[in-house]
Amino acid sequence: MRKNKSAIKRAVQSEKRRLRNSHFKSTMKTKIKRAIGAIDKKDEQSAALFKDAVSSIDRASSKGVVHRNNASRKISRLSRKLHKSQQA
Repeated sequence: MRKNKSAIKRAVQSEKRRLRNSHFKSTMKTKIKRAIGAIDKKDEQSAALFKDAVSSIDRASSKGVVHRNNASRKISRLSRKLHKSQQA
């Protein structure tokens, strides 16, 4: 168990951040899966779901949950998939 005040405070802060980060990460992954599913089915809403997923990825990146290069890669792959399905 932590003994000094600063160590206790750091543990509390870390736990808060962990919970907040897991929320953003989970939301982001869910929206990406929905967008990919819609793109694969060639759904009419795929563009809207894509936009929502990109917004979620950007939000997670700006909060430091995922690295900006990781976010950029996810957006790039998702957009490539969307454009490929629209051309076919």
